[in-house]
Amino acid sequence: MPVRLGALLLLLSPGIPPASAASASYELDPVHTRVLFAVQHAGFSHALGTVSGSSGQLRFDPDDWSTARLEVSVPLQHLDLGNEKWNQAVRAGNLLDTEQFPAATFISTRIEPIDPQHASVYGTLTLHGVSKEVKLDVTLNALKRHPLPPFRRTAGFSATTVLSRADFGIDAWKSVIGDRVELRLEVEATRTRKGGADEAMDNNNDDSEPTPTTKPSTEPTTP
Repeated sequence: MPVRLGALLLLLSPGIPPASAASASYELDPVHTRVLFAVQHAGFSHALGTVSGSSGQLRFDPDDWSTARLEVSVPLQHLDLGNEKWNQAVRAGNLLDTEQFPAATFISTRIEPIDPQHASVYGTLTLHGVSKEVKLDVTLNALKRHPLPPFRRTAGFSATTVLSRADFGIDAWKSVIGDRVELRLEVEATRTRKGGADEAMDNNNDDSEPTPTTKPSTEPTTP
């Protein structure tokens, strides 16, 4: 599902609260956002892989998690198990079939806050053409101005969940590949500047982003 369509569904979906006046808009950083997965390999070990390049949007008010909205698109063609032949086998038609289903998407439907740093985030995961509700156990790691240029306010999260691949119709190679898939998400999202409430939040925050008039000659490069 394209990101723009996901955003429209968020606005139209029943049961999703309107954005809080104090919430701000963030855009996922595809460089520093990554999905990690582990799945049993023939009972000998757990194969470990990552998917990089995810994109999406977040509305977030740290004082009221219940008003948060999240949508993410994960490009499965960027899957990496550390071996190209293995990558091709997992992307093939009898498993992920990334030609027909190039991306997985997650759209939040409700958030249950636990404490200021933790929440259960429920949403619809669409994978391999199948949509099911999943729960993410989410931790807020930091919400502050990034120390490197362009000094944008950044939110950082970690999240975990467990899936059954058979639930999404991915059931080939049962004797070799386990059904249980453990997921870990590391996410950085950068606040967008669109004026209004978001801009006011920058101006009223102690760690709002400065706007340097010149760049230092020794400016570090974001890793």
